[in-house]
Amino acid sequence: MSTTLWIIIAASIATYLTRIGGHLVISRFDHIHPRVEAGLSAVPAAVLTTLVAPAALSAGPAEWAALIVAGLVSLRGGLMALFLAGAAVLILARQLVG
Repeated sequence: MSTTLWIIIAASIATYLTRIGGHLVISRFDHIHPRVEAGLSAVPAAVLTTLVAPAALSAGPAEWAALIVAGLVSLRGGLMALFLAGAAVLILARQLVG
């Protein structure tokens, strides 16, 4: 097997163990403190910010158009509508703009 495949396998195992480990630790508690629960609820937004912010800072016109459309769709639609609208605008804008 190639080195790349071994790296992918190791990263997959590490990711799985990290996720299941967090679940196992939290499931041992009968009651979760409200501050901990609030912190865990904020994790998805923090992860999304770390994914979107670098792309937004180095974005071109196609990416900005997709971000604006996705932001507008998020005001009325659900998560799937947001994703599909943003992806469609990004694909079309990259085809038209370059």
